[in-house]
Amino acid sequence: MSIPAALSRRRDYAGPALLSAGFRPFFLAAGVWAAISVAIWIPVHAGIVALPERVSPLDWHIHEMLYGYVAASIAGFLLTAIPNWTGRLPVNGKPLAALALVWLAGRVAMIAPPVAGTFAAAVIDMGFLLALFVVAAREIIAGSNWRNLRVLLVVAVFITGNAVFHFEVLTAGNAYYGVRIAIAAVILLIILIGGRIVPSFTHNWLTQNNPGRLPRPFSRFDALAIACAALALGGWIAAPTQAVAGWLMVAAAVLHFVRLARWAGDRTFSNPLVLVLHAAYFFVPLGFLLNGLTALSFAVPPSAGIHAWTAGAAGMMTLAVMTRASLGHTGRALAASRATQAIYVLAAIAALSRIAVTFNGEVALLHLSALAWISAFGGFALAYGPILIGTPPAWQRGG
Repeated sequence: MSIPAALSRRRDYAGPALLSAGFRPFFLAAGVWAAISVAIWIPVHAGIVALPERVSPLDWHIHEMLYGYVAASIAGFLLTAIPNWTGRLPVNGKPLAALALVWLAGRVAMIAPPVAGTFAAAVIDMGFLLALFVVAAREIIAGSNWRNLRVLLVVAVFITGNAVFHFEVLTAGNAYYGVRIAIAAVILLIILIGGRIVPSFTHNWLTQNNPGRLPRPFSRFDALAIACAALALGGWIAAPTQAVAGWLMVAAAVLHFVRLARWAGDRTFSNPLVLVLHAAYFFVPLGFLLNGLTALSFAVPPSAGIHAWTAGAAGMMTLAVMTRASLGHTGRALAASRATQAIYVLAAIAALSRIAVTFNGEVALLHLSALAWISAFGGFALAYGPILIGTPPAWQRGG
C-alpha cells in the first residue's frame, strides 16, 4: 500500500479516539496497571492480602511489572512507531480493541483464582505478546522495513522469557531465567531504541533552542557499546554470579556511561521532556555497574542492579516516551507541564529509593518508593487519560 493510500484510509477512521492509534489504549493501560499492581503488591508483601496460589507473590509482582505494564508500554510504542517506519495504515479500531482485550485477559488470568489451572493461565497470558509479534512482523515485512526487524528479535526474546517464566513456575514453582531474560530484553530494547531517540530528540531541540555542542552521531563506538551490552546481558542471564559476566557488565557500564555523556544531556536542563530521557538512560549503565559489582563479590545486593534497570531505566524511560508521544501524537505542544514534571520527579524518587532499600532494608523507604511509583504512574493516567481517551486524532480535527 502506498503512503498516500494509507494516510487516506487513516483519515477515514471515525471510531472512538481511544482506538485510533496503538499508543492510546496501551499507554493508558500501562500507566493504570503499573500503579494498581504495585498498590496490590505492598499489602501482599506485608502479609495483609493473599493472592491466588498460582504463582508466588514475588513472581507475580515481577511478572506483572515486566509482562504486564512494560509489555503494554512496548506495544503502545511499537504500534505507533511502525506506521512511521513503514508508511502503512496504523492498527486501529476493532483489531486494536481485540489486541487490548487479549492483554487484559492475561492480567485477569494471572490474578484470578486458578479455576482453569496454571497451564491455561499461562496460555492466556502468552497470547498477547505472540499476537503483538505477529501484528508487528506483518506490518514491518509488508512495508519492507527490514532495518527494524531487529526490534522484533528483541520482542521474540521477550516472548521466550515469558514462556520460560511459565515453564519454570509449572515445573519448579518459581522463576529465575524467565525473569532475567525479560529484564535483559527490556534493557536491550532501551539501548537500541533509546540510542536512537535520546540523541535525536536532543539534537533537534538543541539545534533550535541552544546552539552549540550537539550529540555525537552513531559510530563504531556505539556499535561496540551495544555489542558489549548484549554479551554482558547474555552472560548475566546464563550465570549472573560468575566473574566473567561481572567483568563484561562493568565494561558495558563504562561504555554506556561514555555513550550517554556523548549525547550532550548536560545542555538540556531547561527542557524536562528531553532531560528525562537522559536521566532514564543513566540507569542502564548504573544497572550494569551494580550487577557487575555483585558478580565480582563486592558488597552490592543482587537486587540493586535489577531495580536500577526495572524501576529506574524501564520506569523512567516508559514515562518519558509515553508523555512525549501522547503530547506529540495528539497535536499538543511538546512542553512539560507542572504535572508532567512532577511525574518525572516522582519516578526518579521511586527508582532511587528502591535501589537504596536493597542496601539498608528500610521498610519506610520501601513504602516511599511504592508511593512515589504509584503517584507517578497514577499521575500519568490522571493527567494524560483525558488526552488519550477524549482528544480526537489530529486528522479528525483538521490537523
